[in-house]
Amino acid sequence: LEEGVTHFQRTEQGIIVYLKSGKTIAADMVLLSIGVRPATALAQQAGLKLGETGGIWVDEHLETSEKDIYAVGDAIEYPHPLTGKPWLNYLANPANRQGRIVADNMALGNTVSYEGAIGTSIAKVFDMTVASTGLAAKRLKQWGMEYQSSVTHSSSHAGYYPNALPITLKLTFHPRTGKLYGAQCVGYEGVDKRIDQIAGLIKRGGTVYDLMETEHAYAPPFSSAKDPIAIAGYVASNIVGGAMPAISWRELLEKKEQVVLVDTRTAEEFSFGTIPGALNIPLDEMRERLAEIPADKPVVLFCAVGLRGYLAQRILMGRGYRDVRNLMGGYKTFSTAVAPLPAPTALSSATVSSSFDVVSAEASSVSDTEKKVLKVNACGLQCPGPIIQVKKAIDSIEIGERVEIVATDAGFARDASAWCETTGNKLIENREEKGRYTVVIEKGDSACACSSGGYAGGGRGKTLILFSDDLDKALATFVLANGAAATGQKVSIFFTFWGLNVLKKVQKPRVQKDFFGKMFGMMLPSSSLKLKLSQMNMFGMGSRMMRFLMKRKGVDSLESLRRQALMQGVEFIACQMSMDMMGIQREELLDEVTVGGVATYMERADKANVNLFI
Repeated sequence: LEEGVTHFQRTEQGIIVYLKSGKTIAADMVLLSIGVRPATALAQQAGLKLGETGGIWVDEHLETSEKDIYAVGDAIEYPHPLTGKPWLNYLANPANRQGRIVADNMALGNTVSYEGAIGTSIAKVFDMTVASTGLAAKRLKQWGMEYQSSVTHSSSHAGYYPNALPITLKLTFHPRTGKLYGAQCVGYEGVDKRIDQIAGLIKRGGTVYDLMETEHAYAPPFSSAKDPIAIAGYVASNIVGGAMPAISWRELLEKKEQVVLVDTRTAEEFSFGTIPGALNIPLDEMRERLAEIPADKPVVLFCAVGLRGYLAQRILMGRGYRDVRNLMGGYKTFSTAVAPLPAPTALSSATVSSSFDVVSAEASSVSDTEKKVLKVNACGLQCPGPIIQVKKAIDSIEIGERVEIVATDAGFARDASAWCETTGNKLIENREEKGRYTVVIEKGDSACACSSGGYAGGGRGKTLILFSDDLDKALATFVLANGAAATGQKVSIFFTFWGLNVLKKVQKPRVQKDFFGKMFGMMLPSSSLKLKLSQMNMFGMGSRMMRFLMKRKGVDSLESLRRQALMQGVEFIACQMSMDMMGIQREELLDEVTVGGVATYMERADKANVNLFI
């Protein structure tokens, strides 16, 4: 949570936790998870050899450096089966197996060798189960091993059988041979059996192709015809074989300004939220709208979980597109990974009933019990299933009536609040229990903002005109924009004349310019990194000092604030007339920027209650 604990204080009411920021949290109970170290004091006193990681060194028979002295359990160091590197493994199952091996070797001589453990663990976190086996991506990166990963979202059993719950599976594997390195699994049901199956394959040197061949017991209450681990195997094999060039959410964050983003979901899904700057071309319309996707630029496609992105990718690749990648795990993974962390707050035990806050309806002349409620069961449906169901339900009821949707797709529940804000409907309740998300929405009387481009809520938008390319004025603009966007309001920034320099890419493509365009290019800042202060610039020393002080004091840079604004959905509009006058080409500006004229700005300003000129 980007916080640190300094100390605790016990009171009559419980415990007060003091954070490094100066904030405090009142708690009834505090759990410390601070790691363990091998207890090797006795071994050291006995003169036994310790290994590289600080554990007791043992050979393949679990015998220490002294003959007839054996060691087992958390205190020993043993080579990892996948890497051969010595490591410590604090798990009960390997310790028990080591005990059996040592007993045989003591009684019968050193006849049994230990094969090592890859590290398979599981934990219950409230109603959710998390499990891991083998080597995770961070460990592989730490050890300098070449790897690739995949993320898939499936259901614990067949979606048409009641109470199918989401299950997310991440694999790590060799990018060319497909040899399995590790797996992580999160869900509510069936996590343990999936991680156990994969652990067995990894320990035997299995590959992603072995996952495809896994035979499992199938009936709708227990699994699907293609089990989640088989689906993960198919996806990973497509990556290894080159059928699906993929990009992770981390890579996309780094390269977002250099690629064309295409959201292949339906318009209804798109209205629930998307990656800023993405173009919405539903999969069913892909072949008819290919002209909207440039063939000479890198393209990243995404959908909810990855399937439609892959199908769209095959369409583009079949039409001659060469640099096309599919976002691993889709928008479901990306939106979760980049979501801002909530600040730690003190909550009473009465309010902490789920991972979602319960939203109460405002006072009304009609009691909640008298309001008509249409109930929809969307459990087991993956995106866009729940969204389509709620859209149909909202369209079928009258203003003031309510829809109660129960779904197992966490993404739908998480985005429900934002969708209500953009469509003019009212979120009444949003709660979670054992992987089932209940959302209650009351139909409002505002027109749908997502389809018309207007603002829900009537006149609560904010527009800013950035006329200057001074560093300090640009910083003020993005601070204001981020602050307004954080409150859920629609924000548009209109960049005109010198303000266009704030939008220039650092790495710009070569473009054709006339004489005056080339002159402007020589005289103007090449990107936001070259902006100057309006006061005390001192031949560039002032701007460099400002950036140094911002970094030292933990203040986000201009580029970081700009990126945050885009992530929050702030609209960037470049003035077409200013671009023509100054010889600036569209390709030189950030990909998320849209180009408009006076009419575009006036339409936004007319629906806003604050207009600022900077």
